[in-house]
Amino acid sequence: MAMYIPHQFNESRLPVLHEAIRRTRLATLVTMTRDGLVATHLPLLLDPGRGPNGTLLGHVARANLQWRDTVEDSDALAIFLGPESYISPSWYATKRESGKVVPTWNYIAVHAYGRAEFFDDPERLRGIVTRLTDAHEAASAEPWHVTDAPARYVDLQLKAIVGFELPIRRLDGKWKLNQNRPAADRQGVIGALEARDQHSDAGVARAMRELERDRTP
Repeated sequence: MAMYIPHQFNESRLPVLHEAIRRTRLATLVTMTRDGLVATHLPLLLDPGRGPNGTLLGHVARANLQWRDTVEDSDALAIFLGPESYISPSWYATKRESGKVVPTWNYIAVHAYGRAEFFDDPERLRGIVTRLTDAHEAASAEPWHVTDAPARYVDLQLKAIVGFELPIRRLDGKWKLNQNRPAADRQGVIGALEARDQHSDAGVARAMRELERDRTP
């Protein structure tokens, strides 16, 4: 299985893909079970130094039977959807010139493939939960720590989850950001996104500006 990526939208630089994964707050883990595909939405942690493409770490509820029913030695897919925005054809300079334009959607997506290993060792689980918490609490003025909760309470919570590691075998990145449009159209989109500033418009505009800088000799 693979994501459809026209060549102009392909992103293969590992540091760029890793940064997009870090910025994505909620991912989707898809695995094959005896009853077909199952997906769970959850935060994932990237350990970039483990393996050639890094390793993903996370956990699911023990009551979520995805961990038990996933077919052994089958591929798993973790999907990271970054900023995305509807793009109106009225923003293109080409609309005024020929009218030959249609709406589209700009977005960033990363697909990570590998085989997920599920486990319930409490110390491994504690390590993942602690790292995930620290990562998402880092921006707080008064960050909460796992050790702030009573130890026995934490122990009981750990029994209610199952951890997993997913060594990344392959990473696919799609930066669909109007690279197939003329420069004037791209500039029109950036300006319109910054002016509208809804949902993740600012993130898409920022990513488009970064691509424009990459284009500059």
